[in-house]
Amino acid sequence: MRNMRCYLALEDGTVFAGESFGAEGTSAGEVVFNTAMSGYQEILTDPSYCGQIVTMTSPLIGNYGVNVEDVEAAKLHLSGFVVKELARRHSNYRASGSLHDYLHAAGVVGISGIDTRALTRRLRDRGSLRGVISTELSDPAILVGKARASTQMEGRNLVETVMPRGETRIEPAGGSAKFRVVAVDCGIKQNILRELAQLGCEVRVVPPTTTAERILESRPHGLLLGNGPGDPATVGDAITTMQALIGRLPIFGICLGHQLLALALGARTYKLKFGHHGANHPVKNVDTGRVEITSQNHGFAVDVPSLEAVGGRVTHVNLYDQSLEGFAHADHRVFAVQYHPEAAPGPHDSQYLFEQFVGMLRD
Repeated sequence: MRNMRCYLALEDGTVFAGESFGAEGTSAGEVVFNTAMSGYQEILTDPSYCGQIVTMTSPLIGNYGVNVEDVEAAKLHLSGFVVKELARRHSNYRASGSLHDYLHAAGVVGISGIDTRALTRRLRDRGSLRGVISTELSDPAILVGKARASTQMEGRNLVETVMPRGETRIEPAGGSAKFRVVAVDCGIKQNILRELAQLGCEVRVVPPTTTAERILESRPHGLLLGNGPGDPATVGDAITTMQALIGRLPIFGICLGHQLLALALGARTYKLKFGHHGANHPVKNVDTGRVEITSQNHGFAVDVPSLEAVGGRVTHVNLYDQSLEGFAHADHRVFAVQYHPEAAPGPHDSQYLFEQFVGMLRD
């Protein structure tokens, strides 16, 4: 591994200098921070990070390498990766390679050796900022100018970048299907599909451009609307389809799916200051009073007053900032959560949500 100088510039004029790892090049994106202490391979392969430069707040990353099992998508979509210290050696019996080699093969630029605490404090104070990461440019003025010229996350449809172009089918664990479920793939994590298969569901995975008529052709028992990147208000096809399907079958929304279902009902979404990205977010279930430790990755949230105005009921609340983490609708078989129940940081605090969905399929 040859260490090159690498730079991370923010739109507010801040420039960090460090050492490169992974690929060489220049890339722009929204700079966010993730507070997870492990699980960097799942983070790297989560399509919801499309268009973002991810900063890890945990100081040492890469110590257990990467493997072929812990991937959430076939390719990496993030714009860059930022760490304080990259492990010089990896050691794990499951490892198939190093983090450096993994990012190099995927064409993702990484930077190490910068003060990630200072970067995180700046993002917390000023909100998520556009940035540029580069091994090719060193002039601060040029770097900052490129950051300021890059595309804002608001109004950006990134689902069309990560969505599949065709349909696939996931067979249930054990081979005998109890239920037929359609999963709308806006950048869905593979573990969501594994959870459904484990509970006896045959899953038909379709792109978000699929019409309601096409979805209903296979006579599904229910529908799952999964996660994905970008501004939910721009994903018009999926919103229109959900409007046509709400009330006709049980629907479970996760992350972006939570936002899209709310928009389909007539609620509004808004951009969070610096988003929720990590594996340690406490969420309160208002029905049971239990607190779940959750994994999260989203930059937008649903506006509660607008949701309640269209009949939505708050079911989960984020204990960090009181933002909405889950809702249900009394008149329709619809419920959704903003966090990722399949990621299991609790580790099983949120498993009941998949069981709740399957329970609705029996009704």
